[in-house]
Amino acid sequence: MNVIELRNIRKVYHLEEVQVEALRGVSLDIAKGELVALVGPSGSGKSTLMNTLGCLDHPTSGSYRLSGEEITTLSSDERAFVRNRRIGFVFQSFNLLARTSALENVELPLLYKGGLSARKRRQRAIELLTMVGLADRLDHHPGQLSGGQQQRVAIARALVNDPAILMCDEPTGNLDSKTSKEVIQLFRDLNDKKGIIVILVTHDQDVAKVARRIIVLRDGLVVEDTSDYAQAMQVLHSTSLADSLPEKPANTAIST
Repeated sequence: MNVIELRNIRKVYHLEEVQVEALRGVSLDIAKGELVALVGPSGSGKSTLMNTLGCLDHPTSGSYRLSGEEITTLSSDERAFVRNRRIGFVFQSFNLLARTSALENVELPLLYKGGLSARKRRQRAIELLTMVGLADRLDHHPGQLSGGQQQRVAIARALVNDPAILMCDEPTGNLDSKTSKEVIQLFRDLNDKKGIIVILVTHDQDVAKVARRIIVLRDGLVVEDTSDYAQAMQVLHSTSLADSLPEKPANTAIST
C-alpha cells in the first residue's frame, strides 16, 4: 500500500526577476515500511522534495496524496496539523531547546498536540528516551550531552507522536563515524520493528548504503530510483544530466 503518492510535482521559487525551478515534475510512490535515501548534488532539489514530503512547503503544481489525502489543497494550518500527527523530523543540527532537559524536549510536541495529562506525557517521553538508550540522561540539558546523545533525544522527540513517516535531513552530518553508525542502526531498527517509513536526505554515501531504495535527483528531476546501490552511485557521479537519463532506443526504421 502506497502511503505517499507524488504526481508531476513542480516547485518554482521567484527570486526578484529570476525563476528557479527546484522541482521539475517529480512523480514517485513510497509504500509503508520503506527505508529510502534521497541523494543528489547541491541544488539537485532533494531538500525541496523533503520539504514537500514533510508538508513544510507547498508545491507550485502537481498532486501529493498522503495516505489518500490530497495535501496540495490544504491550508498552511491544515498542513501543520498533518505534520504534527503523521510526520516526525530529525535534523542535522538537532534543534533542541538549550535550557530544557532531554525529557522536556521530548515532551514538547505532546504539549502542542494536547489531550494528554502531564503524567502520560512524561511516561511517553521516558519510554522513548529509554528506547534510544538515554534512560540515565532524562534530566540532562543538551549542553551536557554528546552530539550522538543529542541526536538520540531528537529522534525520541520525532517519535513521540507515533508518526507513520520519519524525515531525516542529513541526520549524521554533525556526528563522528562511530556515532553515525549507531544512529543509522537505530533508524534501521525503527524501520524493521515498527514499520515506520524512514526517508534519509543525505550526501553521505555510507548513510545512503543502508537504505533499501535510493532515489537520485539532479536538476529538479528524479534520474534514478533503484535498490541497487552501485547503480545509484554510478548515476550520482555521472558528469551530466544527459549521462544519467535512460538511453533512447535507436531508430531502426528502414526508409523506402
